[in-house]
Amino acid sequence: MKTTQDTSLKQLAIPYIASFIGCLIVTVGMNAFFIPHHLLSSGIGGVAIMFYFAVGLPVGVGIFALNIPIMIACYKFMGRQYTILSIVGTAIFSVLADATAFLSTWDIVKDPMISSITGGLVSGLGFGILYKYNGNSGGLDVVGAIVKKYYSLEMGNVVMVINSLILVAAAYMFSLEMAVLTFVSTYITAFITNKVVIGLKQRKSVFIISNHAEEIANLLMRYIGHGATYLYGQGAYTMQDKRIIYAVIKLTEIAKIKELVNKIDPGAFMIISDASEVVGRGFTGPSVKYHDSPGDALKMPRTKKNMPPEY
Repeated sequence: MKTTQDTSLKQLAIPYIASFIGCLIVTVGMNAFFIPHHLLSSGIGGVAIMFYFAVGLPVGVGIFALNIPIMIACYKFMGRQYTILSIVGTAIFSVLADATAFLSTWDIVKDPMISSITGGLVSGLGFGILYKYNGNSGGLDVVGAIVKKYYSLEMGNVVMVINSLILVAAAYMFSLEMAVLTFVSTYITAFITNKVVIGLKQRKSVFIISNHAEEIANLLMRYIGHGATYLYGQGAYTMQDKRIIYAVIKLTEIAKIKELVNKIDPGAFMIISDASEVVGRGFTGPSVKYHDSPGDALKMPRTKKNMPPEY
């Protein structure tokens, strides 16, 4: 039986383990794909790479040196515990950046564009693991956290501004082509990072407003196999009470639902939007399918026994 102490130690260790694994993956992407083609990574790593190309300063040493004033600010504004994690993350990132430097001589990918894309994919995976499990690599993570805490600016906006300056520097130091490729890798890194953090359980949420709400809900639950929930509202112009159908569906089911709703009520108002981290029966648990045809769904009486859960 696990004790509370074991659980707390595990929770304390996870961010540090995530920092090591995430930083290892990021530094592999940086040394194997960015540096051989004079590309820059995002954040402090990109600045350190600029110093490497300009004066030959090892990337890991540059990362550590650039983080010293950031760690001082972190201790002053963010507290002791966050600073310890940031210092450990910075040290891990710095050491691994130089430990994997030999990869830059392997010339794994010949084409700069493919190298930019691959490096973005690898770095995004590493940063995604870092952020998903509350790891820390120092640098812009800390700067963004401080700015967000005291100036109510979003961390993403702060990082974007700094990365934009890095792109300008890349264009000045190397060429516009290299700056564009750096932008491509940065964009892919951010995209993959978000996918890893949010997860692959992204679905669609749908709102349907119709005078035939019960018939449409019947089809959703019995023909497609999803639960549905009624939300109650009132038309602002007609002042009529309405039942709004809310359901979470899979991406592949959108066209099918549109077709079914159109058959019952061509004038139905429908909103479809993204839904992230969907968990529960029908998505992360076993799904239930009740009938193979919408005709049977409309004929069969509804009872609590054969109804799917509402969501």
